[in-house]
Amino acid sequence: MTQRPTTAERLDLAPHPEGGWFRRTWTSPLLVETPNGQRPAATCIHYLLLPSEKSEWHVVTSDELWLWHGPGRLELSLGGDGAEPGEATIVVLGPDEAAQMLVPAGVWQAARPLDADEVLVSCFVSPGFDFADWRLAASPTL
Repeated sequence: MTQRPTTAERLDLAPHPEGGWFRRTWTSPLLVETPNGQRPAATCIHYLLLPSEKSEWHVVTSDELWLWHGPGRLELSLGGDGAEPGEATIVVLGPDEAAQMLVPAGVWQAARPLDADEVLVSCFVSPGFDFADWRLAASPTL
């Protein structure tokens, strides 16, 4: 997509490699040691998916807390090994469902909107997110 959607413009979001739109909104000034070197203690992003978009299967080496803002519902799939989603656990974030979901470190995940509305979430990652600690599945499917 070459043109940013209205919400991405308003929130100054950029394209994310796994799909959708994002911008880091906070980085902890406290540094912690991880197996991959120093990282902020935590980071947070806004993450937007349009109805036609999805977050491809990926894994992060830190815990990731998804916080739903709406307006649409979000299907968050958890599990698999990156090559095959396997028997994914499905969690729905939305107005009549969960408002947040923790994805433990090392768990494969993917997401997609369930409605005709865009979905805005915040993702809080601890220890803080670094692309060196993130992997996208080779053959992503959702």
